[in-house]
Amino acid sequence: MLLARAGHRVLMVDRGQYGTDTISTHALMRGAVVQLHRWNILPAVIAADTTPVRQATFFYGTEDAPVSVPVKPRDGIEALYAPRRYVLDRLMVDAAVASGAEVAYGVRVHPHGLQRSATGRVTGVVLEDESGAVHQIAANIVVGADGMRSTVARLVDAQTYRVGQHATATLYGHWSGLDVAGYEWYFAPGLSAGAIPTNGGEVCVSLTVPGTEFKRLFAHQMDAAFHALLFQVAPGLAEQVDRAGRLPLQGFAGHAGFFRQSYGPGWALVGDAGYFKDPLTAHGITDALRDAELLADAIDAGSAEAFVEYQEQRDEASLEFFQTTDAIASFRWNLRELRVLHETMAKAMSREVKQLVGA
Repeated sequence: MLLARAGHRVLMVDRGQYGTDTISTHALMRGAVVQLHRWNILPAVIAADTTPVRQATFFYGTEDAPVSVPVKPRDGIEALYAPRRYVLDRLMVDAAVASGAEVAYGVRVHPHGLQRSATGRVTGVVLEDESGAVHQIAANIVVGADGMRSTVARLVDAQTYRVGQHATATLYGHWSGLDVAGYEWYFAPGLSAGAIPTNGGEVCVSLTVPGTEFKRLFAHQMDAAFHALLFQVAPGLAEQVDRAGRLPLQGFAGHAGFFRQSYGPGWALVGDAGYFKDPLTAHGITDALRDAELLADAIDAGSAEAFVEYQEQRDEASLEFFQTTDAIASFRWNLRELRVLHETMAKAMSREVKQLVGA
């Protein structure tokens, strides 16, 4: 999605259609749920039959006792939630429209899609709709929120200044009728799995492997390999999935994380377009919502210093997450070391929430 802001007008464009799904395992951490509560979107998430998550359980191998962490009611929320993207994205768009934004679907940025002044400042965007018609939109700020392969980032030649060393690959599907108590995270040497309750009684079950192993493990008989490996890391969950039946799988082959320069004259980047980390730690949507609010504050302030501060705040809030996630994505840990990495993540998430609520 790309946002162009001209005066008091906000135009959002999306090459997809209203309510379409996207690759995601849906989990929201406390920071994201706090923001949805503050924006008054959380009631609609709950009303969409999104299962409340009241604990997260970590399984380190198949023999040690699991570690359960309760989700304590505070900061205005009673539980965590993991809405499907066709639910969450629709609700976010509805809230933006209710606030006065305009939305155009089936529209993409033209390959030569930015207008510039004589000094090189971005002054607008060139869009192409599904009929092939081209539209020129003037704007005082163009925001690329168009993913890690961002067209806007390419057009402004946004430089990458930090890159992760590791990447994981994930396959996942959605099953009904599973007995899952909140978020469940499973780990074994070279493997990870997750069970994420979402909408309508469904559970998203994911399997994660080192990105370098994806083709070898799944090039042939992907479905059979998924189920066999799931039995290795989470046998009880795998038995439930097998009883529930074979269903279509979706996947992500992996991409190293990065930080990109995310502002310049007349443009900015947000979400995965500006900062991406491996999805293994399930913090991507939470990052995106946090950074969207930081960028909105910078746009409202309107000064060059505000955009500098936006990137600095994002990086300060993200760096420890990024480094810890990269270490977990390496799969070069034993289970004791992994627990320490998870403890580091938990402390970072606690600080994140305190910043969001102004504590």
